Amino acid sequence: MTLQLADKVAFVSGAGRGIGAASARLFARQGARVMLAARTEDQLEAVTEQIRAAGGEAGYVVCDLGDPDSVRAAVDRTVRRFGRLDVAFNNGGTNTPPAPVDQVTRADFDLLYEVNLRGVWAAMAAEVAAIRATAGSGAIVNNSSVGSLTGNPVLPAYGAMKRAVNSLTESAAITYGPENIRVNAVAPGNTRTEMIEEWAAASPGLVQRLIAATPLGRQAEPAEIAEAALWLLSERASFVNGVVLRVDGGARA
Repeated sequence: MTLQLADKVAFVSGAGRGIGAASARLFARQGARVMLAARTEDQLEAVTEQIRAAGGEAGYVVCDLGDPDSVRAAVDRTVRRFGRLDVAFNNGGTNTPPAPVDQVTRADFDLLYEVNLRGVWAAMAAEVAAIRATAGSGAIVNNSSVGSLTGNPVLPAYGAMKRAVNSLTESAAITYGPENIRVNAVAPGNTRTEMIEEWAAASPGLVQRLIAATPLGRQAEPAEIAEAALWLLSERASFVNGVVLRVDGGARA
């Protein structure tokens, strides 16, 4: 069976845990040389060693998505290490405690903007430049959320930033499609990640409510979101561009 990312170089942010770690492992199994990026070095080192132990090729770079210079440096290091960039999954992000609009603090709003929106913009800008200069064509996937597709009374700022990511994704798809650089997004639903666990700790019963609203009747595993990102990055999705793909078990159907 042909590997979906054979001979490709992939950049994955937020790769130390959850969806990002699952994606980095999957991309490596599918033939990519993977650069993992996140803020926490011990997590990055552990996932990188897992990939290498399984026979894959990977490196890591400590990166602060809230700092555009750090993001550009991480992408540049990917090119220096592997010689090119073909695909990227902008998965990294942060969260803040659930709160209605009037109780979101300025500090929390600014943090979500800096990491979840500006960080994605900075990553896409650097990635497009790297793909254009080295591979000539490629694909980018941004991690959005089903919370971006509807009003979100307890996570309004988070949802707003993710909705803006959808807009950035669509604008980039139109802009760079003529260069054969495809840009899409995945919008995960209730997924078994540390972020959901943190929200659930602040809002007891949250996970159970989300499961009850999901026709498949369970949480997604991070690997299931990784599979969707893999497909969008691969040539199997060669005519898919500007899509925000719901991976939510039917919760928004």
